[in-house]
Amino acid sequence: MSVQVRTWPVAGWIFAILWMFVRGTTLAPMALLGQLLLGLAVGLPIAYLFRRLYPRWIGLGRAGVVPAAGRYLLDFLREVVRSNVDVAYRVLAPSLPMEPEVILIPLRVESAPAITLLANSITVTPGTITLDYAEEANALYVHVVDGRDPDGIVDPIRRWEDYALEMFDEEASSSEPAPEIVVSGGDRWGERSRGDQVGRESPGDPGHDGGDGRDGE
Repeated sequence: MSVQVRTWPVAGWIFAILWMFVRGTTLAPMALLGQLLLGLAVGLPIAYLFRRLYPRWIGLGRAGVVPAAGRYLLDFLREVVRSNVDVAYRVLAPSLPMEPEVILIPLRVESAPAITLLANSITVTPGTITLDYAEEANALYVHVVDGRDPDGIVDPIRRWEDYALEMFDEEASSSEPAPEIVVSGGDRWGERSRGDQVGRESPGDPGHDGGDGRDGE
């Protein structure tokens, strides 16, 4: 049986925890406590100010909520560390190929707290930033520094969404297939694939319309 609590304090605590990750504080108890208190001092007023954007109440205490939240935080922390290393490597190796891209990520979560959590998690992860939320499509526009592997970029976001589906008791389930993403350069990627295929065709292939060949001659 779930316990109904106000949503904005829960959002404030989530912001405070994200603040600790962003600040990158040392693992000393007093340092962690100090950053947590500072995060609460920042996160709670912001959450209260924008409380009308959230549902008034949220259900807590369901089985699996705490484990899902723990898995979310561990996965998020791991991705932040990995992304920091990746961005640092790109700074030290400016010749590394990069193709900035914008990816439209349709979501399965629908509640404001879950969407806000995902959007903020993406933004505070180095190399990605949430540009906008398309309400009619229930999707996030995400800018990435290197979009050559969009599926690899979206994979951790989908894992976070799986955890959020359970944490916020969403109607959808993590077992349901995630909607297809849309890459802003989709036409360009498609043209590249079609060009590769055309390049593999020989002028003598049936249906090829090149050369000087004329029927009956």
